[in-house]
Amino acid sequence: MGNCLRTSEKLTAEIVPHGGATVYPAVRLHGSPNSIFAAYTRFAVLHNAVPPDPVLAAAPPPQAPTAFCGGRSEAAVPVVFHVGHDVASGSRDALLRFIDLKFPDLAEEETAPPPPAESGGGKEETSLVVRVTRLQHKSMTWHLERMVGWAEDLATRGGTRAVDPKVGTWKMEVVKFGRSYSQLLEVMLEHAQMEERVLFPIFDSADRGLSKAAKEEHARDLPIMNGIKEIIKSVEVLDSRSLNYKETLYNLSNRLKSLQGLCKQHFMEEDSELLPIMEAVGLSKEEEEDALEHCFVVMQGTHGRLLKFLLEGLPPNDSMKYLDLISMCRDKERMESMLRVVVE
Repeated sequence: MGNCLRTSEKLTAEIVPHGGATVYPAVRLHGSPNSIFAAYTRFAVLHNAVPPDPVLAAAPPPQAPTAFCGGRSEAAVPVVFHVGHDVASGSRDALLRFIDLKFPDLAEEETAPPPPAESGGGKEETSLVVRVTRLQHKSMTWHLERMVGWAEDLATRGGTRAVDPKVGTWKMEVVKFGRSYSQLLEVMLEHAQMEERVLFPIFDSADRGLSKAAKEEHARDLPIMNGIKEIIKSVEVLDSRSLNYKETLYNLSNRLKSLQGLCKQHFMEEDSELLPIMEAVGLSKEEEEDALEHCFVVMQGTHGRLLKFLLEGLPPNDSMKYLDLISMCRDKERMESMLRVVVE
């Protein structure tokens, strides 16, 4: 029967755009804290509608709680979206259209030009696992570029104090740099495992040895990735006044640039040469859905903790596409746990 808890079933949150209260109306989202529909819509609002750095203020809970058993609500609470005096409710697509309608200028600003045809961006891929893989490639590429730029800045300053008060002292900044790289490394390693355990067997079953080169590149890049992590550890313990401190920082910057070049080439080859062949493999709809499920099973470690990090590397529209793929999971408990991560 399970344990029954008495808890508030209704969640309201006010979203006030940072520095834009005179331009953008206040936004209020009402729904159940256990509703994935509400979580999805809230993510869409935060990433597609309001400007960066929104201020979130929790509204008081309702007086009358609703009972729910085993994590399942006994009474559905509709998702209601307020923008100023305008109100919308209904399906997910209806609410997303309402968001685009109320914030057309921001939607236009965030629309990125389509990628070139050779990268596989000329049309929407029908293969679910190909969509997942391409979006992960895009996110990791963005994060690598960010880490390279950050490392170059560290090397240029060479041990001087951090100038951004949000970063803190020089030591604090180096620790944050190391933490960010560790998160990226986790995502990259699980992504490689996902390809090796899900995608590559599909390709090799159709044409033995098709994924051999990609597997070899994974093995080639691993020592470089782990080597960078060791250099970061060295930077964290070195005294910034030591003679080899700046040299170590430049070594770190150069290693990251090397990794960036290798990964860029690897992703480009997979996107243009390997992934397009998935359509020719001819998986059935059920096999596609099984493969998609397996992708998220393999990557449940990072998606249970670092899904926000992964989504940070994607434009808003691509972030929503990635959440759409997660919402297709057959294991609803796993799907719900992943989607809740992005709004907690």
